[in-house]
Amino acid sequence: MKTILKDIQPDVERYADLLAQILHVDVEIADELLERIAGTGSLKSRINKTMTCDGCVYRRVIETGRMQIISSPGMDELCAACSKYRCCDEKYEISTPITLDNKTIGVIGFICFTEEQKAHLLEKFDLFTEFSDQIARLIASKAGLLIENRKKQDFVELLEAVNDRIDEGCIVLDENSRILMLNHTAGRMLNLDGDGLNIHVELQAVKSSISDLEDFILNCRNRSIRVSGRLFKLDIGDCRNLLIFRDTDLVKARAYSVSMMQPRIGLDRTAGESEQILQLKKQVGRISAADSTVIIRGESGTGKELLARAVHEESGRASGPFIALNCGAMPESLIESELFGYVKGAFTGADPSGCIGKFELADKGTLFLDEVGDIPLHLQVKLLRVLENGEITRLGAGSPVSVDVRIVSATNRDLEKMIAEKTFREDLYYRLNVIPVELPPLRERAGDIRLLSLLFIERYSEIFGCRITVIEPEFWEAVERYSWPGNIRELQNTIEYLIVMFGGDGILSGDRLPEKILSERRSDDFDVRFYLLFQLKK
Repeated sequence: MKTILKDIQPDVERYADLLAQILHVDVEIADELLERIAGTGSLKSRINKTMTCDGCVYRRVIETGRMQIISSPGMDELCAACSKYRCCDEKYEISTPITLDNKTIGVIGFICFTEEQKAHLLEKFDLFTEFSDQIARLIASKAGLLIENRKKQDFVELLEAVNDRIDEGCIVLDENSRILMLNHTAGRMLNLDGDGLNIHVELQAVKSSISDLEDFILNCRNRSIRVSGRLFKLDIGDCRNLLIFRDTDLVKARAYSVSMMQPRIGLDRTAGESEQILQLKKQVGRISAADSTVIIRGESGTGKELLARAVHEESGRASGPFIALNCGAMPESLIESELFGYVKGAFTGADPSGCIGKFELADKGTLFLDEVGDIPLHLQVKLLRVLENGEITRLGAGSPVSVDVRIVSATNRDLEKMIAEKTFREDLYYRLNVIPVELPPLRERAGDIRLLSLLFIERYSEIFGCRITVIEPEFWEAVERYSWPGNIRELQNTIEYLIVMFGGDGILSGDRLPEKILSERRSDDFDVRFYLLFQLKK
């Protein structure tokens, strides 16, 4: 077993020689295993030899951590078990402990072989003991520095081994909050790749929205980002703090995604924090308590079916079925049979056993009629009759069947214009339009674009087995500036495309977005520059 004094043996030998020259006595230094690390004069030839047989005094020093003085070597009771008991030629001995972190790691021995040396030592006894203490502390300090350097080296090697194998950012800071180490992920997040060392970082703790993590505002080179992670205090060499972190938006998206993985859909699954969506959720909460018909108006891709499901899930019919039919996706010849069903032999090609329709399937629940404006005019009469009487008649059947169904419909068409053009019945319109709900387009939902993007990033990262760690500011600039004519559906498809094509390296950058999104951004930039140039020339 190698001791710490053995590791700094050249330094220990120099200290022993220095003591011997100044104090004019022989000096030896042993480690905690009683191996002689240094020696002067006649003791020099015994360096690296064990003292287990003749080191009784040193053993006592190591055990007690206190100085020992032997005024009559060979006669003292401490020397009784020593092999040199009967042939000891020493005249006087002082043994001083070398202590590090309350542990004795070695002994300094001052040995007088002549009466002159003994007299000299006794004459300046206080000076000897004070000087020996100082040298002991100096050796302990040297040993402590080596231990710290080893810890630091072990820490550095550990970090280097795992640093770029984790997908969180990782930075090590000194006492002045300057970067001593950072991994590749942190470099990308802070835009410091290849030039991150010795850069000052300002950490500002903020209230966390994620219970088991800390949130920080991280300021670096005039760039400020919000991160979530853990800050570890260090005392290893120059290292004082270790911060392991992720983009706060991504952490929130993960937590939000987990909270939404429930069997119910409901209002909690209607993602959004904009004022429009918050007001819409309040409105839907009131709507769901009633049983009135609801019509949802909004552009294609705004999430009308999801909202219809929310109305159903929040209502007293939540335990019943939710049945959806896209009227715009069905051929006119099939819509009637889909809605009302048919009996055996109702028409050529019909199922021999007949078929139950959507109204009967939705009994005690909710029927969602998407693109209700596409229902043919002749079927609108039958739909109106169901709304008025609560009865349907299967194709080919002679008697009606009672149904208990709440109708929620949706459209992106101008029904009022269709009424004027005689392509939609006014009486049906008023039956459907008891409670109108307007679903705003994505471009009008300030702040929701980022939230929805993060949810889709989390969803598709899990589906395709990758993990996004860096989202560059240019990405958000382009995404939040684009008008999204296809609304949430277009945003969802865009994120899926990015994850499939570029998710492997964990980075979402602006230049990877589809050309139509980038071209709209460039067009806007050009318009602004052209306007400014025009103003300057006026």
